[in-house]
Amino acid sequence: MEQPYIRVLYDTSRRDLREPDRPRPVRLYLWEPRRPVAVPAPLVVVSHGTGGSGGDMEWLVGPLTEAGFRVAAVDHHGNNFVDGYEAEGFCFIWERPRDISFALDALAGEQPLGSVGAAGFSLGGYTAAALAGARLDPQVLQAVVAGHVPLPTVPEFPGLQEELRKMVSEASQDELHAVMSVAGADMSDPRVRAVFQVAPSDGMSVTPESLRAVRVPVEIRWGGADTIMPFDAHAKPYLKHIPTAGGCSVGPDVRHEGFIGPDPADPTARVRVGEEAVAFFLRHLG
Repeated sequence: MEQPYIRVLYDTSRRDLREPDRPRPVRLYLWEPRRPVAVPAPLVVVSHGTGGSGGDMEWLVGPLTEAGFRVAAVDHHGNNFVDGYEAEGFCFIWERPRDISFALDALAGEQPLGSVGAAGFSLGGYTAAALAGARLDPQVLQAVVAGHVPLPTVPEFPGLQEELRKMVSEASQDELHAVMSVAGADMSDPRVRAVFQVAPSDGMSVTPESLRAVRVPVEIRWGGADTIMPFDAHAKPYLKHIPTAGGCSVGPDVRHEGFIGPDPADPTARVRVGEEAVAFFLRHLG
């Protein structure tokens, strides 16, 4: 697989989590297609899982570039292992689809975009769905902020719950209101024409009404032995409420980490998912 072209973009409409006087960085990884299927080549934007990196998604990116797609992935600020972690990067997940739209704006300013699809793993699966219109439920977010609903355990950030409590205690009511109003907003991007989710997270945190309004094709894959993002709580709401959604389990022994970690129980799982993503995007973007 070819090495990506890498650069860092800066979104002046949002702040850097570590240096508030600086704009938000969005690292972009760009792979050109091995054999373009069209001119301009169709583009698939890829969102990594929580704590991951856009540069660490070769299992999904490689098959797409081989099939003729241009692929762009980003590092979500404060939630990637390249730059390190910040509590806001894990909690303010609605900033992720904004990263993707910002990257699309930058790419569109350089050359015409082909037809665009979005793919994502885990929290990246939520990100891709948000680009199609999935909206976070403000009541769920308020319950999390108030501490009524605990955050799931995040191995990459063991003290996340405590950090969230600290942020809330130090913030004013106006600041909290402003954050919540942005969090529940529509993050859809009309350029995204198809969505492929792999072991998506946060299906229970989005509103069924917003999912029922999704009109672009959506395909979902999950592991039958996934205890990190169990099907019923996470993938099932997308599958149940999105009228255009289809999907299936990749296998009964496939765990969440089997998509990205070493020594998976079923080494063929992510290979098959990559092939199925190619077929899906060829059908809807090619």
